[in-house]
Amino acid sequence: MSTHAGSESDTTEKGPKRLKPYQISIALGIGIGGFTVLSGIVPQFTKWHSDSKVHREVFGGIPGPLQAAFYTIVPIMLVWGAFQFAHRIRNWERGAPDRRRTNLGNAKRRLADYRAGVYMRTLLRDSAAGLMHSMIYFGFLVLLGVTTVLEIDHQMPESAKFLHGDVYRGYAFVGDAAGLVFTVGVIWAIVRRYIQRPYRIRIKTKPEHAAALGLLLSFGLTGYATEMFRIAHDQAAGIDMSFEKWSFIGYPLAQLVNDGGTGALSNWHQFFWITHVVTFVAFLALLPITMLRHMFTSPLNMYLRDRDRPKGAMRAMPNLTETSLESFGAAVVEDFTWKQLLDTDACTMCGRCTSVCPAHATGKPLDPREIVLKTGEVMAATAAHAPGGRVTPPIGVDSEIKIGANSLFERITAEEIWACTTCKACDEICPVNIEILDKILDMRRYLSLMESNFPAELGNAYRSMENQGNPWGMSQADRGEWAKDLEVAIVDPGDAFNYEYLYWVGCAGSFDDKNKKVTQAMAKLLKRAGIDVAILGPSEMCTGDSARRSGNEYLFQMLAMPNIEMMNGMGVKKIITQCPHCFNTLQNEYPQFGGNYEVVHHSQLLEHLIDSGKLDMSSASLEDRITYHDSCYLGRHNDVYMAPRKVVGSIKGLQIVEMPRNGTKGMCCGAGGARMWMEESIGTKVNDERAREALSTGATRVATACPFCYIMMDDGAKAAGADDSTVKVADIAIHVLDALENGERNLASPSAPLVQPVAGE
Repeated sequence: MSTHAGSESDTTEKGPKRLKPYQISIALGIGIGGFTVLSGIVPQFTKWHSDSKVHREVFGGIPGPLQAAFYTIVPIMLVWGAFQFAHRIRNWERGAPDRRRTNLGNAKRRLADYRAGVYMRTLLRDSAAGLMHSMIYFGFLVLLGVTTVLEIDHQMPESAKFLHGDVYRGYAFVGDAAGLVFTVGVIWAIVRRYIQRPYRIRIKTKPEHAAALGLLLSFGLTGYATEMFRIAHDQAAGIDMSFEKWSFIGYPLAQLVNDGGTGALSNWHQFFWITHVVTFVAFLALLPITMLRHMFTSPLNMYLRDRDRPKGAMRAMPNLTETSLESFGAAVVEDFTWKQLLDTDACTMCGRCTSVCPAHATGKPLDPREIVLKTGEVMAATAAHAPGGRVTPPIGVDSEIKIGANSLFERITAEEIWACTTCKACDEICPVNIEILDKILDMRRYLSLMESNFPAELGNAYRSMENQGNPWGMSQADRGEWAKDLEVAIVDPGDAFNYEYLYWVGCAGSFDDKNKKVTQAMAKLLKRAGIDVAILGPSEMCTGDSARRSGNEYLFQMLAMPNIEMMNGMGVKKIITQCPHCFNTLQNEYPQFGGNYEVVHHSQLLEHLIDSGKLDMSSASLEDRITYHDSCYLGRHNDVYMAPRKVVGSIKGLQIVEMPRNGTKGMCCGAGGARMWMEESIGTKVNDERAREALSTGATRVATACPFCYIMMDDGAKAAGADDSTVKVADIAIHVLDALENGERNLASPSAPLVQPVAGE
């Protein structure tokens, strides 16, 4: 077992020896190949044939030598393909352990993930591309089933044969329908790739795409041609083939050529049958060595999606002050887990991740798809177990690219890694559940901990977190200054915590001038609702999110462990936080070190307080047009999308508009993954791009639910020429308080309608 620092298991499991995955691949290939040989041999002895006139003779009109060639070549290709897959599987096994076993606790979720994959649900997020792939995929599966059913019937004794009469008619209809769906899907794919040419597909089109699509198209067309000449030949021979009208494509085509001689029609039938079989053999040859392999690897990857950590949590690492590990993070192929390596062979190269990456969209050097493919290239080029020491890469590589070692940084640059905002858009949109962000974060760990290779300005944030306990570099004594004019209890860490909630203000809420207003607004709202809450003030330290997301696990643990020890000692059970980064870290990552709390984001709490009537919004109103910007760490990392929208929606008079990119497809503000502390000098600033999108809605208010988003969106709006008098960017807590105070002013105004007295008063 590897001693990789990021592995999720540091103990070797003992038990009975099991077949290794690559051995299972070989065994399956030999088994299927052997079964195929037997299916060709057995009928030569049994001679079972159907007496029905409404049926189809297997290999009708095909000479014995061609049949023998079929049952020889196809099994050989099946076994060869199994060995090729075995080489790839052994590549995955180079990775560190990753607990992905199926058990009673996750079996239902695994099956649901698998169904989502094989049913094309994830692909259908893009309706056009999803429908196209579904037509090819399901058409192919039905055609495979049609062929299998014919072979099963072939093996049956006369009394058990079922493919005759009306059953055959239905069978013929289904076969032609599936072929039509499949062929139209392939033609659509060709048009999409070579005529429509969307950007994410155009930039990665390789010759192997043409080969694969050409084979698939040939497969469909030669199938129809073979059927056409088979029917035409039998008609020319005087056989009543009217029952083949259910072959609604093959039969009409046969009428175009059935006046030819039986000899010529037989030759054409054999020619297209041979072409069809050769196409199938070529397909089997390309299947394990080109991107076509994703027919198997993608569903497998989706089945293995479920893992034993929350969606927003990074992989756990041991206590770095006690561990004997000598290397941290990922620098070589073997540092990734086997699941991360499987990802590279499951990739369909669709480019959806490319299309939603905010760094890529604004001209940065990062393309998430390239992280996956480049990892796969290094893995493929350093496969010592395979013949020649290599296997084929995930997709064709330019000949001038040379890989001399198994280092990931042979192909991936530090600039790519640091451009990531960790927004998780790539993971969220991937139709086959590839975990791209984990790879980037593991490589950041190596760059930060092992090479100190990080942007210089990030070093300033590190020093501030280490020395002052916050990335702003402010004195801890000032953490509670925002509350000096408010009635907020500050608890000493030596005292027992006797309040319902700890309000975890966070660094931005304590030190940033914009976000102090959010904290004050939230404190006022909590008081209105009668919530029993206290803060830690100077005793609260940064949760360490920025340190961990930038790879500095040591600094993260240095901040997190004292926080956990303090809160556990005080008896803290429930925490409110307005920062999604703190929310994610406290809820999903502190449990890795023994910090287990009930954590609620302020948007969720406000939603509950409004729904329960504890926060009375009956008079709250604003006559404005508002749009909400999704926080990545609230949304994609923790699936909280509706709470902030419901809070804003509770304000009367507001016209709510959505930006084009919202919800799971929302665009990052550019500050995540410690980008808040790094300069953005390449391309367009991410926050400027996002702010322009917000302003394009015509909104006079922009709502945020994250302190980083607030800063970035406000700066972006001002850079676009919108000041506070035209567009107010603020956290949802400020908008809610504005609405409440505005409603109270309206009620107090002499011009406000008189309240009707209640009977009996």
